[in-house]
Amino acid sequence: MTQAYDPSNVFAKILRGELPCEKVYEDEHTLALMDIMPRADGHVLVIPKAPARNILDIAPEDLSRLAVSVQKLAKAVKAGMGADGITVQQFNESAGGQVVFHIHVHVLPRWEGVALRPHTGAMEKPEVLKAHADRIRAALA
Repeated sequence: MTQAYDPSNVFAKILRGELPCEKVYEDEHTLALMDIMPRADGHVLVIPKAPARNILDIAPEDLSRLAVSVQKLAKAVKAGMGADGITVQQFNESAGGQVVFHIHVHVLPRWEGVALRPHTGAMEKPEVLKAHADRIRAALA
């Protein structure tokens, strides 16, 4: 049984302008922002503007638009952060590792021999997130 979408989730609040974020990219259908608890320098989240809990309930056209933005951000994150590669992750439902129930895709720059940091819940300093976002935004330009 699929759960209903909860409009009080953190990404819905960001989309409504109720919470701040370090915005990296935005178009008509998607928003990319810096993860405030990054597992790698330059860790970006890409979310659809459409309300969807996860991959199990998102409309196919919204999923397609999300995928296009994920690819665009993956290229910009790799270039902007000077990464060797990219990890793309997307989790669904609690058992699948999902914590925020608005579909989101993690775009993580990766470097040879460097492991992802553990998810400790520690928040990165806003000035560090902005510096990384500036590099990625420059690669998008």
